Amino acid sequence: MLDKTKRDWWKSAVFYQVYPKSFQDANGDGMGDLRGVIERLDYLEKLGVDGIWLSPVYASPQRDNGYDISDYRAVNPAFGTMSDMEELIVKARDRGISIIMDLVLNHSSDQHRWFQEAKSSRDNPYHDYYIWRNGTPDAPPNDMRAVFGGPAWTYVPELRQYYFHHFCPWQPDLNWENPDVRRELCEMIRFWVDKGVDGFRLDVIDCIGKQPDRGVVDNGPHLHEYIRELREKAFCEDTLVTVGEAWSATVESAKQYTGGSELSMVFQFEHTTLDQTGKWEPIPLPLVQLKRCYERWQTGLHGCGWNSLFLDNHDLPRIVSRWGDDGKYRVQSAKMLAAMCHGMQGTPYIYQGEEIGMTNIRLPIEAYDDLEIKNMYAERIAQGCAHDDIMASIYARGRDNARTPMQWSDGPYAGFSQAEPWLPVNPNYTAINVQAALADPDSVFYFYQRLIALRKQYPVFRDGTFTLLDPEDEKRFAYTRDTGEEHLLVVCNFTAEELPEVCPALFRDAATLLANYPDPSGPLRPYETRMLYRKAAGLRRMAAQQRPEHVCRLGAGAAGTGGVLRRDLPVLGLRRQKAGPPFLPGTAPGAKYCAGDGGDGGQ
Repeated sequence: MLDKTKRDWWKSAVFYQVYPKSFQDANGDGMGDLRGVIERLDYLEKLGVDGIWLSPVYASPQRDNGYDISDYRAVNPAFGTMSDMEELIVKARDRGISIIMDLVLNHSSDQHRWFQEAKSSRDNPYHDYYIWRNGTPDAPPNDMRAVFGGPAWTYVPELRQYYFHHFCPWQPDLNWENPDVRRELCEMIRFWVDKGVDGFRLDVIDCIGKQPDRGVVDNGPHLHEYIRELREKAFCEDTLVTVGEAWSATVESAKQYTGGSELSMVFQFEHTTLDQTGKWEPIPLPLVQLKRCYERWQTGLHGCGWNSLFLDNHDLPRIVSRWGDDGKYRVQSAKMLAAMCHGMQGTPYIYQGEEIGMTNIRLPIEAYDDLEIKNMYAERIAQGCAHDDIMASIYARGRDNARTPMQWSDGPYAGFSQAEPWLPVNPNYTAINVQAALADPDSVFYFYQRLIALRKQYPVFRDGTFTLLDPEDEKRFAYTRDTGEEHLLVVCNFTAEELPEVCPALFRDAATLLANYPDPSGPLRPYETRMLYRKAAGLRRMAAQQRPEHVCRLGAGAAGTGGVLRRDLPVLGLRRQKAGPPFLPGTAPGAKYCAGDGGDGGQ
């Protein structure tokens, strides 16, 4: 169990995102709730996670699934009571699990008391809590567009003014230039800290410094000033976790966000946009670009910032359907993607169902709930686009792919509820579910469990430098992590083909920490991953003595540059790793493909 009294404990942690509406229904109304989360804490403890990122459970009209908050200090009755929330915090903490709340500071619901007051009169003290501009019905302040479609300005005839909303008309943007707004938000944050939460995920935090008169939405001139104020007045404890959702983040801006005076880390999304020409126009994953992207973030923030690591969340389609093979090689590709992600430096986030390999869903248009899907469909139909083409885009990129109910068993409604759920269950729940995963020692679940355990056991995961191998290889993703004392190799085959082996000389005879096939040697099988480890004191001294013939190359036939590594690695006088236990402590009895604790690499 991590010592959460230590500063930066979260650098060694793994978090799990719970989308409460779809996680577990305890009261039989077809919608998940807080008591459902409480019921499943033992499962999350078994997985080994250190914290729960809890998507919004505040009072809300739920027009955007809770990201339209009407009362920041109240729990939505649909999810339970404040007592339920307090119980969740305590019982999670008893299991070593922190609660990280999802907090929307950019906008509120139009049903929030502040906005109801704001639109009652120009003279109301709350009027300036939001962004208003004078105008006439046919002349908005400018032509800015909202993220979910339509103009970004809505006219209020009684006031003869427009208010600004970056997202939907029922999500008016807060005016961060008003110090009273910032004070109220800081006081609200302290309310939840006093309840016992250990941190916050900050929704679209890069938008709070907007200046709509100039057409500026993200990265406004006062953005970092506002965040530093939050750090000083609200996020006072060094042990609080703060992760900002920042779609506009670059490596350079992330250094400012995470360098010590603002946030713990940010969610950046560069890697999630590489396989599309637009939100709804998917293209094949350009693996070379993906590798370069990860390399840029891994090397750019090392020693001067901190990465978040994620593949799935409530806004993204299921990763095994997106970058893997959700048919024949679903299990293998889900494990491969997990190893690729969790082997890097940063704090991993697992989205509910990712750990059992849940997949995308295909529904008729009328069955979807997401307003983004509905708006896009209506707009494209109006433009004359073909229904089948629109649906293909939705099947590939729609947010409801990630929002279907958690698949707990092969029973009615996948064990999520006793009543028909708010969103249909994926029909494959009879085969893909937690019950089946826990009964199978070779399941995706136990692979994730072992990954989480390994990250706590070996400092190289937290502290090691990152070196990309063979950057131009279009089919394999291989990299090393290195502390000088510990050395980790992660190899991933992103195809359904058999490919030549990747094993630098340093890792010959190294311990296999984790693999997704038996006998992890020889050619790489479809979607195969291998994670090798060795510990070698004095490597730097030996490297100085290396000869040209000691330079390792990737296997023959590799795509791109012929397989030359980006840096020379010496051949060491290694001997084979002595045998260890067949699986890590706490894993399923009989779990396969784990070579033990890695020991000292035979040193």
